[in-house]
Amino acid sequence: MKDGEILKKINSLKKSTDFERIIKNNRSYKYKDYFIYVERNTNDVYHFGLSVGKKIGNAVVRNKVKRQLRSMIDQMTFQDHFNCIIIVRKGYLKNCFEVNQKNLFFALQQLDLVKGKKINETEK
Repeated sequence: MKDGEILKKINSLKKSTDFERIIKNNRSYKYKDYFIYVERNTNDVYHFGLSVGKKIGNAVVRNKVKRQLRSMIDQMTFQDHFNCIIIVRKGYLKNCFEVNQKNLFFALQQLDLVKGKKINETEK
């Protein structure tokens, strides 16, 4: 995916069989407000699946969280050849968007999924 493109349907996991396979066969990585499962594969692209449980809030809140996650993902540049599922934990709502974005970036960077530095990051 090129810089500036949005997370398209082709880059998102939708099928419950994909979610079940990735969660069952891969180890989870916990970081603050996220559970992340990563499956390495031989495809030329990457795929993300987003999951926000009912404990987070009502449908309006859960959809807002998913929109925020898609926005965060769109601002990063990724390696290829992986499928990733991000499950949001309840503490997500306690932080502002910027803090959640930094936490997600750090978690994905630790898993070696991100290329280089975050887009729009200012040097200090």
